[in-house]
Amino acid sequence: MSESTFELTKKTIYAHGSLGMPLAVIGYPLAIWIPAHYSGGLGISLAVVGTILMLARLTDVVTDPLIGEISDRWRTRIGRRRPWLLIGLPVMMLGTYMLFIPPEDVGILYFLIWLTVFFLGSTMIALPHRAWGAELSPEYHQRSRVTAAREFYILAGLLVAAFVPMIIEITADGGVGVGQVVSTLWSDAIGAFSGDFRDKKIVDRATLTGPVLAGLAFVVMSLLPICAAIVFFFVREPDLDEVEKRPTFMDGLRLVIKNGPMKRVLFIALLVAFGESFRNAVSLFFIRDIVGVPTIGAAYFFYFVAGLAAIPFWLWLGRTIGKHKAFMCTLITVAAVSGANLLLDYGDYLPFFLLFVVKGFCFGGLQFLPVAMIADVVDVDAARSGAARAGTYFAFLGFTEKIAIALGTGFSLNIVGLMGFDPSGGVSESTAGGVLALRWVYCLGPIFFYGIAMKLIWDYPLTPSRHARLRERLEKRAIRLKNAG
Repeated sequence: MSESTFELTKKTIYAHGSLGMPLAVIGYPLAIWIPAHYSGGLGISLAVVGTILMLARLTDVVTDPLIGEISDRWRTRIGRRRPWLLIGLPVMMLGTYMLFIPPEDVGILYFLIWLTVFFLGSTMIALPHRAWGAELSPEYHQRSRVTAAREFYILAGLLVAAFVPMIIEITADGGVGVGQVVSTLWSDAIGAFSGDFRDKKIVDRATLTGPVLAGLAFVVMSLLPICAAIVFFFVREPDLDEVEKRPTFMDGLRLVIKNGPMKRVLFIALLVAFGESFRNAVSLFFIRDIVGVPTIGAAYFFYFVAGLAAIPFWLWLGRTIGKHKAFMCTLITVAAVSGANLLLDYGDYLPFFLLFVVKGFCFGGLQFLPVAMIADVVDVDAARSGAARAGTYFAFLGFTEKIAIALGTGFSLNIVGLMGFDPSGGVSESTAGGVLALRWVYCLGPIFFYGIAMKLIWDYPLTPSRHARLRERLEKRAIRLKNAG
């Protein structure tokens, strides 16, 4: 009998999920370090960088459905999903190297070409990999274990992504060590009472974007082939007769349109991802130039540690008061933190770090509660149709978030750049309008988009009691089918 008929082994589940680690590492530099390096370090206009990031990311609108369809239909001696590891690996490795370690005299065309190649390579690997995971077992709880293992590796990848810049800050010439972060926080705590802390705010503006990106490229290019080999050699592909027929892109779109809760969750995810990317694209500039924090890598390391530590809390809160209400609490907290950041001035290290840790605490809620809400929406479809189409729904969630990130990043950098902020010169070389735009985009932008999302969450129809009734129906149906078999 096939492996999918029985309980999937831990070896299979964790071997498959391992590829999530290098794929998770790439998101952080794309959001934080790439815009700063190409605009501040290499001198490309900030608005142009934002436009290129948006256009290159929007190529996924074409490549995602295309690669998904080809991957579903492909028949080779080694399977349908495995060949994409062999094809996508060199494409992504080349794109990573050229994008993360560019020569000093690069231009707009170089950035556009290699960013597009990088996105193409990541899509070639990530999309078939997720489909492969959904096909490992037709059973609901085994699929949940596969997803949980992948999320475990994603969390590990985020920690690695945050750890690399912190190490480079400690070891690079002119960098700032973790010990100095602690001493800075202590001196600010004392200075907040003595009133003389502002005279001590002499910091190094260097962001080390080049060394940081080189370090992250080394990590990605080291982990990616190892994890791809683990998946290739240690995870079997189910035979075609074991795999449910996956709906086409247009079939999936029709499913989404008919599912009211799904449409609402997708729009909520779109708004939240847009608000997050709108802020993230300029966060390095706000942290470095508005607040003057020299320890950007360390700040994000603490941010992710707080976020990952808080994930059990947000999942518990979701079970206790309902996922949509817990998500509302997350957005209210993040919006309050964003508004408080508007009051910060140069040298306000301690309040910034405290607010940043609170924002990091909410990271788990922002990251995983929408995924949990989609899982509930899948139950709505399963109860109505009797089919298990989780892969299709999660594919549309990822597709929606990609579009939101593309637009949020592009609009954010264009607004700040066109208003006159100079990423290479900082506040002193920027116009007053550019500095004000940076403040407003970072602090007020997310509040606007979260506010719209909260209106949709407020009267969310799939309450815990309704979902409990759905699960009861699904379990009764599963028992009937089992007894009939």
